[in-house]
Amino acid sequence: MTDETPRFRLGFLTHVQGRGGDLARTYRDAQELFDVGWVAQHHVAQGGGGLSSPWPFLAHAAARTTRIRLGTAITILPLEDPVRLAEDVATVDLLSGGRVEIGVGSGAAAPEYAALGKDFDRRRELTSANLQVLRTALANEEVGAPGFRIQPAAVGFGDRIWQGVFSGSGAAYAAARGSNLLLNRAAYGFDAPTDEVQRPWADAYLAAWDQPRRPRIGLSRFIFPAKDKRTALRQIGDDVHRAALRMAESGSFPKGLGMEEALRRFHSFHGAPEEIVTALRQEKVLPVATDLITQFNPAVPDHDAAIRALELIATEVAPALGWKPRAAPHPTAEPATEPAGA
Repeated sequence: MTDETPRFRLGFLTHVQGRGGDLARTYRDAQELFDVGWVAQHHVAQGGGGLSSPWPFLAHAAARTTRIRLGTAITILPLEDPVRLAEDVATVDLLSGGRVEIGVGSGAAAPEYAALGKDFDRRRELTSANLQVLRTALANEEVGAPGFRIQPAAVGFGDRIWQGVFSGSGAAYAAARGSNLLLNRAAYGFDAPTDEVQRPWADAYLAAWDQPRRPRIGLSRFIFPAKDKRTALRQIGDDVHRAALRMAESGSFPKGLGMEEALRRFHSFHGAPEEIVTALRQEKVLPVATDLITQFNPAVPDHDAAIRALELIATEVAPALGWKPRAAPHPTAEPATEPAGA
């Protein structure tokens, strides 16, 4: 790779959560943070709410930005009509000038499936079937009915479809179908550290990759820099602990976890920037990642603290790991807080 190309792309994933009942303010606040890249889809509120309709949100983001990429991590594919989804994706991509990335997965919330009339036990089967239809539609091939193709026509989605997986076999399956790989911030149901669990998944993906283009691995990680660890914990600690206790109710985490173990289970990197850099240099999956996708979820920090954390990620943490923005922003262009260099 040349000096002009960053070792990895840097993004930020927001679950569009906020405190209190003012969802309009939550959405506005997330938009201010949004020049970082990705949004997650949730139909059931988790702690601070969430975003059920990512594509209208991304269309709005497209109008407010000019050069960052806009994506989902993830869209819950079994709960979507894949042809209609392809139409939305193609429309937002056209409006944004070709800046869309779509990540898909099966989701993990049974109430969402019940609410939308889908069989939760068939989620993996439905994901595979709908992904094939989505790919066909975004390739501008006939889909759904004789002679039918989506409009507007999609352009260049062969390398912009991502798939979230939770196993080595899932990773190999994604590679065999030419999907980019999305790895979650934490590996649930395992006692070992997340990166030790996920590195074999990444290796299985790379071993199965047989496409002519470079394989892409998006690594989501919970990263929250602050003045020091005590300041960071004041912003994120209680939220993470509560989330871990909720996860324990579903069996994903053991019951009775304390805060420190909850932070470990969520594979959290928090504290002063130099502490986070040191920890990330030991991260086992990061060396093979092409995209580092930072997030604060399950914490919902104050808006000002979140903005400051983003600034620290973009100016201190990521550069120390080898990331560089593609170009210095023009004085009249978008704010310099934009971490996503795409």
